[in-house]
Amino acid sequence: MLSALPLFPLAGLFWFLQKFSRPEIGLTWGNPRAYGLALAYPVVVLGVAALIAWITGAIDTSEADWNKALLNLVLMSSTGIIMVLITEEGFFRGWLWASLKRAGQTDVQTLIWTSLAFTLWHVSAVSLDTGFDLPAREIPIYLINATLIGAVFGMLRMASGSVVVPSVCHAVWNGILYPLYGFGEKTGTLGITQTHIYGPEVGVLGIVLNLLFAAALWFVLIKRRESFPSAT
Repeated sequence: MLSALPLFPLAGLFWFLQKFSRPEIGLTWGNPRAYGLALAYPVVVLGVAALIAWITGAIDTSEADWNKALLNLVLMSSTGIIMVLITEEGFFRGWLWASLKRAGQTDVQTLIWTSLAFTLWHVSAVSLDTGFDLPAREIPIYLINATLIGAVFGMLRMASGSVVVPSVCHAVWNGILYPLYGFGEKTGTLGITQTHIYGPEVGVLGIVLNLLFAAALWFVLIKRRESFPSAT
């Protein structure tokens, strides 16, 4: 999250130069129901991935430090909300979203462009020597997952009119994912070593689960026209 800090002054500068209003940038609270979906995404996808890994015998908690994992989970899920709000969410679902909308892009076009930009931002994290870097063969899987995850965050932004809602989702996702599943090729508390299969961000199972949730969210929010009016 600290590596994303340069996005904070950039988003602030662009916001100032383009003179966006607070609602345009998404700095509204959103409807409580939207937060339910924001929390459901990490809980459902990460929970189902863990269940499948457990059923197939891919989990090994013999050396797990649950106290440390729980502490990291709580800290990342709570303080992480501010961090992602002022960095990745504030930039991609805040300033970039508002900029594209002002340029005349539709909601769907804005969703696509911001999701792709979010994915491109993460290319260096997994391709360079960052500690999160992956074997070359696994990078495409990660980028597909990043696009799907970004699309979910974007749909939450589109439905709620709030950048706070996807920030909560993003922080809770990170807070559960990294302590339990690890990052890059590092093993998390669940002891899953076959991350290229079971990893919610770096695994094939992640593509399936993220795609299913994204499709379900699209159906509920777009096809049925169920949105959550923002609240200042």
